[in-house]
Amino acid sequence: MILIKWQGAAGICFNADNQLLMVLQGTKEEAKSWAVPSGGKEATENFESCCKSEVYEETGFVVDIIREVLHKNNDAVEVRYFEMIITGGQMMIHDPDELIYEIAWKSKDELLDLTLSFPEDRQFLLSLFQ
Repeated sequence: MILIKWQGAAGICFNADNQLLMVLQGTKEEAKSWAVPSGGKEATENFESCCKSEVYEETGFVVDIIREVLHKNNDAVEVRYFEMIITGGQMMIHDPDELIYEIAWKSKDELLDLTLSFPEDRQFLLSLFQ
């Protein structure tokens, strides 16, 4: 049996108040948790275009990529995290999968206590605050 590695991208975006853009997500049946906007890469996409489209679907913001800040790569997944700036759009959920329930800007102190979809990201995300 051949296992196909899941590939995706995540967007890291801060506002002028040094708050991180995050989404509350989960299926209808599961407990909801917080993450930076992210999602799976389509076969025809590169990681950058995946990141831009996922951020738009989950938050309504149009973004430009500044740089890649983390590359997670193991046997099961490959996820690239990109620092971004908002260039347009407005806060609104466009998620066709209906997995996003809230969009919010979170401070460093708030991030310490949030239930995260990917708890292993907490220290990395905290390190990005200025």
